[in-house]
Amino acid sequence: MTVQPTQGGAHAVDAGRLWAGGAATAVVAGLIAVVGILVARGVFDVPVLAPEGEGTWGDADTPQYALWCALAALLATGLMHLLVISTPRPLRFFGWIIALATLAAAFAPFVTNGSTSSKVATAVINLAVGIAIGTLVSGAARSAMRTRRTGPGYPQVRY
Repeated sequence: MTVQPTQGGAHAVDAGRLWAGGAATAVVAGLIAVVGILVARGVFDVPVLAPEGEGTWGDADTPQYALWCALAALLATGLMHLLVISTPRPLRFFGWIIALATLAAAFAPFVTNGSTSSKVATAVINLAVGIAIGTLVSGAARSAMRTRRTGPGYPQVRY
């Protein structure tokens, strides 16, 4: 496919590199969730995502929560890919979107029923996951983006 890019600088993205970074970020996000729950339940005895009687690992909600965190990382990677190929300053837009989504996730536990300690622990885990997703996907995108020069004197870009 031949792309007739506009004049000036534009971003080309190595999609394989970006998505490999996104997949690795998904693993990290899921593990942050699991470790956060283990620390909250096992060390601080805070019932996160399950009643106290469920033990350190909690119940079926623990792996489901980790999978949702991993999915969030993959969605963030898709968003980044879309921003890189369609917007100016994609890293800035991504930063704002992820920061606001992370804040929403961090404050979400406070509008639910439960103990204050459980709400705080869940908020801290959500914040850690959001920060990890934001920084790791941004880093993957930075390493996957190549500025291409287009216009007079520059060849057409082929994908």
